[in-house]
Amino acid sequence: MNKDAQIRAVINQKLIETGERERLKELLRAKLMECGWRDQLKAHCKDVIHDKGLEHVTVDDLVAEITPKGRALVPDSVKKELLQKIRTFLAQHTSL
Repeated sequence: MNKDAQIRAVINQKLIETGERERLKELLRAKLMECGWRDQLKAHCKDVIHDKGLEHVTVDDLVAEITPKGRALVPDSVKKELLQKIRTFLAQHTSL
């Protein structure tokens, strides 16, 4: 395991232990709902299924098709807010 992967693992473990990971996930869910991200992605799923035909689409195909669009649709403001929360958490837990 390389150094970056080890650091990520330690940070992730600390986020889980403190409950911060769940709080961040809930914040992300709420922000994505507020900005209409979920509705946009749902509409994109319907379009993909309509274009390919229900009997020709698997869940894996759908996930592969919508993942890039889903990531692109996350507003920069949401990404920045989440990143700031993570930075604040790391600053408070400098022993990492």
